[in-house]
Amino acid sequence: MPKISAQQLIKLILCFLPPLILLSMPMDSIPIPELTLIQHRLLAIFLLAALLWVLEPVPVFATSILIIALELIMISNKGLHWFRSLPEGHRFGELINYKDILGAFSSPIIILFMGGFALAIAATKYELDNNLARVLLKPFGHQPKFIMLGLMVITACFSMFMSNTATTVMMLALLGPIIASTSREDKGIKALVLCIPIAANTGGIATPIGTPPNAIALQYLTGENSISFLSWMMMGLPFVLIQLTIAWFLLQKLFPSQEKSITLNLSGGFRKSWRAMTVYVTFALTIILWMTTSLHGMNTYVVSIIPLAIFTLTGIMGKEELKQINWDVLWLVAGGIAIGIGLEKTGLASAMANAIHYESLAPMLVVITLSIVCWLMANFMSNTATANLLMPIAAAIGTSMTSLHSVGGLQGLLVVVAFSASLGMILPVSTPPNSLAYSTGLIDSKDMAKMGIIMGVVGLLIVYSASWIIF
Repeated sequence: MPKISAQQLIKLILCFLPPLILLSMPMDSIPIPELTLIQHRLLAIFLLAALLWVLEPVPVFATSILIIALELIMISNKGLHWFRSLPEGHRFGELINYKDILGAFSSPIIILFMGGFALAIAATKYELDNNLARVLLKPFGHQPKFIMLGLMVITACFSMFMSNTATTVMMLALLGPIIASTSREDKGIKALVLCIPIAANTGGIATPIGTPPNAIALQYLTGENSISFLSWMMMGLPFVLIQLTIAWFLLQKLFPSQEKSITLNLSGGFRKSWRAMTVYVTFALTIILWMTTSLHGMNTYVVSIIPLAIFTLTGIMGKEELKQINWDVLWLVAGGIAIGIGLEKTGLASAMANAIHYESLAPMLVVITLSIVCWLMANFMSNTATANLLMPIAAAIGTSMTSLHSVGGLQGLLVVVAFSASLGMILPVSTPPNSLAYSTGLIDSKDMAKMGIIMGVVGLLIVYSASWIIF
């Protein structure tokens, strides 16, 4: 049984100390006007979540489960009696229905991710991913720079509809024979390895289901502010194409290859069994349905349950395959949704947004400030956790500031914040694709930092320019 290290213990103490100090402070000393007791408690839970997600003394999914537990105990209508009583001289606020908090794990976003995981698991089981990648890589020839371009295009395409972690695992496996065909001293190897996490992190921006921050943003884009699957792609896909083009030229410049040609073994064939064919058809059908929601009336979340139903009914996914679903990611997302529910139901998000006089700031300055904070945080913690923390605040600002209409209002603000979260890729720990690429031992953290900083700054500038034009 693993023991907790001294470093983890110190981190845990550092995480719990500020929320405990916050809870012991008089509410009037906190710079948020008219703060209620319930909001005070939720603010402490919010601070604890931020510290645990940043410092990671415990797994990020454990933090999410803890947050849900604390909300149920401290601010729900079925929590401890002691927490449901009103201390003298305090503004109590309204308790949250416990069903709303528990409903975080049954959110449509969770079903969206489960559908994506089902597609990834079935594709891997029947070698659709490897075979399709091999076929797609053939047209790119034998020159290292074009092989790199092929790797980036394929990785980005897969990460638009699959987990970027699963995509990176698949593409790094495909990279094996390519690396074996070149000298380990060749700088071009670093470019080939780095291009995969860059494409995986960036490619997911193109679709609502490509990366968690996009899906989290959609949670707050409802009613007249809703964005369809195709509309999101019309914004995200051009951005991804521009980013990947810049990254491709930059990688060639920073890590030039000494090899003139690389010979690849691209043998392989698609399976012909009825189950394999079912996977192929379902994969294509799901993507088409996601892209044509306005034609058939089913939204993205409803479509996501279809592959899961087909695969389990046909035996393509059994008990063992269901165990392969990334439940830790689902719990992480659920914790963020629970935080969002708490911030909305208690009114804390609105109170926090109104605590700063955003109306006195230029609309574009508000957008830039929030996106830079989001990008900086995403480099040091999970982009999903970053989006979980900032999206509710950004949503509250977007709905309260009428002047933001000049830069796209709520839509423009949340799209920029979502894009910014996915641009955080400076460190090996910034994203799972970065960690996987670093684990090959073929690149150094300074190589990743160099590319991550440049691509992050360039990406933010493109986002600001595009938001100014589009919105």
